[in-house]
Amino acid sequence: MATSPMTPDELVEAALSRLGRRLVVGLPLGLGKPNHLANALYRRAAADPSIDLEIVTALSLDPPVGSSLLERRFLEPFVRRHFGADYPRLEYLEALGRGSLPPNVRIVNFYLRSGAALGNPAAQRHYISSNYTHVARDLVDRGVNLIMQLVAREAPRADGASRRLSLSSNPDLTHEVVERVGRIPGRHLMRVAQLHPELPFMHGDAIVEEGFFDHLLAPGPPHPLFAVPRQPVGLQDYWVGLHAARLVRDGGTLQIGIGALSDALVHALLLRQRENGVFRGLSFEGKGELGPFEIGLYGASEMFMDGFMHLYRAGILRREVFDDLETQRLANEGRLEDEAPERAGRGAVMDGAFFLGSRPFYEFLRGLDEAERPRFRMSSVRRVNQLYGGSEALEVAQRQRARFFNTCMMVTATGAAVSDGLEDHQVVSGVGGQYNFVAMAHAMEDGRSVLMLRSTRSSGGTTRSNLVWEHPHATIPRHLRDLVVTEYGVAELRGRTDEECIQALLGVMDARFQNELMTRAKEAGKLDPDWELPDRWRANTPGALRERLDGAGGRERFPRFPFGSDFTPVEERLVEGLGWLRDHGHRRGALAGAALRGRPGDFPEEMERMGLAAPKGFGERMHARLLAAALAAGGGRA
Repeated sequence: MATSPMTPDELVEAALSRLGRRLVVGLPLGLGKPNHLANALYRRAAADPSIDLEIVTALSLDPPVGSSLLERRFLEPFVRRHFGADYPRLEYLEALGRGSLPPNVRIVNFYLRSGAALGNPAAQRHYISSNYTHVARDLVDRGVNLIMQLVAREAPRADGASRRLSLSSNPDLTHEVVERVGRIPGRHLMRVAQLHPELPFMHGDAIVEEGFFDHLLAPGPPHPLFAVPRQPVGLQDYWVGLHAARLVRDGGTLQIGIGALSDALVHALLLRQRENGVFRGLSFEGKGELGPFEIGLYGASEMFMDGFMHLYRAGILRREVFDDLETQRLANEGRLEDEAPERAGRGAVMDGAFFLGSRPFYEFLRGLDEAERPRFRMSSVRRVNQLYGGSEALEVAQRQRARFFNTCMMVTATGAAVSDGLEDHQVVSGVGGQYNFVAMAHAMEDGRSVLMLRSTRSSGGTTRSNLVWEHPHATIPRHLRDLVVTEYGVAELRGRTDEECIQALLGVMDARFQNELMTRAKEAGKLDPDWELPDRWRANTPGALRERLDGAGGRERFPRFPFGSDFTPVEERLVEGLGWLRDHGHRRGALAGAALRGRPGDFPEEMERMGLAAPKGFGERMHARLLAAALAAGGGRA
């Protein structure tokens, strides 16, 4: 199939001609959005009120924009360098953020960038709370008639055969939407793809023949793939990761997501493999899985991200799976090389439903050789996120000893998890596939669901516990409680009574909040009134954790950016200082005092980077002094 000579604007006109004035558009989650096509579609609808446009999507990516003068001065040069000066921002996302969407356009999301929609009425009203495996169904029920996504094209084949396409980062929902619409008499679904030269050609369900799409557009104006900046990992994160790593069984299956807690888990697994003595020394009471990986792990994860690359390079991600039950059983029993040696080395080590990550991660995927590439499969979300729909016996055999790790915001005293919303039902992110993996773990004989969270959070100068007595709604109900991990340890909740759950969670709480929760539980009759906290749990303090981590190498072994940084050293120090300002921005008196104390001359490199080396006027001088105070208070000096 040759690429269409159509421009994005011409494609939009073709869609209107074929489908009429009501367009229900499915755009992929995350990386696979064709931003140029989406922008052309949005502009056309914004200019013509007779068009009824609904875009159903998730995780619309956008380079960060600062909300203050100092944040803007920090971010603007970084965004140009990291994302490219010509990165095509999604125009519907900008309008949604400003509250200026035209009345004939609706943006409907089933998952949001964490915190991006807080306080935005249009985004909050048009959120769908749906398990990832139900989204294709929901899209079809809403009347989807146009799908658009970025694709990759296969390199020229030696046999001269037609070059196939790859859905690459997003085979998650496409096949199921096409199949479901195809079963409905009289329904039409227009399928549009646009090539992106940087997208890796991925195998598995991602591969489609060229005729799969109605239109294949040539690449738009050049722009890099959206690369997620690598995040810093803090003290709490590292301890969550160290405890979580003790739960991973050799020869098992791993699912993780993106974020600092997942990075900390990966770092801990690498430590377990490479410096096993240090890892064992940091393991409380010597419990859990402590040895290095001899068999290795298989990745079965909704999200395929940087962590799996690091585990593969370390020789941990290497357990093979096969799409044949007998072969899989031989592999699980360690008999494959003896009884079917011709099949060994040909299995997959990773199945993911979508990928998103850093620039080095994309380079890794593009650099896979022809033997490696088929071992990293991109699959539909209905296959990755559940056991049924195919051969359940095969899926269970492939996912033996599974550990499904997800993060959450809060856990209630009896084990319900809050992962997507605040008390007033403002949506922070979404359900995604979390429920799917929790339920799947309970359906497997040797599977476990692990929810990770920091025991506390700080905002506006106040620290609060993330282990709470109650919350008005839950993402994971308490009857699906299993393993909960904080920086203070692992709470075993599966099969426990309510009292036992409360006791276990008190054991992984920050000591500052234990008495309050214990009192509430006793008042409610959920805890024996004579029960007392063990003395060892009273030592659950950040200071004690910092002391233990410092004794094991501190910043040398547990750096702020364990997998490299997208910031320069100067920018890393500025990140710390700006973080201090965000935490203390509510205290105007404190900020005024800090500005009077700040000494910009102590931070010449930082002032130069922020354009404040020679401040102009009173405003810039005060910002320079405030930044200097924040750098000093926030650890801005190297």
